[in-house]
Amino acid sequence: MQQDLYVIRSMTRPEFDLALDWAAAEGWNPGLHDAAAFHAADPEGFLIGLLDGQPVAMISAVRYGSGFGFIGFYIVRPNFRGQGYGLQIWNAAMARLAGRTIGLDGVVAQQDNYRKSGFVLAWNNARFEGLGGGPRPADGAIVPLSTLPFDAVVAYDRPFFPDDRRTFLRAWIDQPDAVALGVLQGGHLAGYGMLRPCRSGFKIGPLFADSPALAEHLFVALRAQAPEGAPLFLDIPVPHAAALDLVQRHRMTKGFETARMYTGIAPQLPLKRLYGVTSFELG
Repeated sequence: MQQDLYVIRSMTRPEFDLALDWAAAEGWNPGLHDAAAFHAADPEGFLIGLLDGQPVAMISAVRYGSGFGFIGFYIVRPNFRGQGYGLQIWNAAMARLAGRTIGLDGVVAQQDNYRKSGFVLAWNNARFEGLGGGPRPADGAIVPLSTLPFDAVVAYDRPFFPDDRRTFLRAWIDQPDAVALGVLQGGHLAGYGMLRPCRSGFKIGPLFADSPALAEHLFVALRAQAPEGAPLFLDIPVPHAAALDLVQRHRMTKGFETARMYTGIAPQLPLKRLYGVTSFELG
């Protein structure tokens, strides 16, 4: 490896689009408009490794609030793997998040490697695929999320994430071509979800709700916003029996799993109300 020619730095904004291209090539199916939201989360938090000026590796090490970070987008171009470029950019990401609890959704088979850096398995997430379309339920309790005070959305979202992600959340739910819906119960927000277009089909994420029935209403309403028969994806925490029941009842088929791992003490997230992960890349 030519150490003197390898440079690691933060990505420029145009390079965020390259990151999504690489993620698509790995089969991760990113959203069409994810880049702006990812950039908003932490503009300096996406690292790229350049060998003689050419990108060969990348990783995200996004800081949230004062005490949490999330690692994603860990990719080395295939013909540069096994040469140490990935380890160097991994170490740079870990250094950037030093002193914080760190989370990631990693390839299940790579758990032992992550354990070497202090990560411990919390649970597995799994991607399920079905079909979009169908009638939207006539339910006055389901409203566009944009009609609700943003502070109410932030407050509802807060227990589902280990630290503040207000800036990211605003950019995420305001993505072009996305549909964000909330469900009300007793006049208060009792769940919300978002559907966004991806390289292939559409993804629902997040999907949070106070009960299985409310999650069902939101899921059906969001699915109806996708074109009839379009691929539809939902990433669920495997230990959540009601989420597993939801995807099975809607005849969604299981794809790959990820290992949700954390350094330090794992955050106590309300998995019983978490029916859809926001993003494998940013948590």
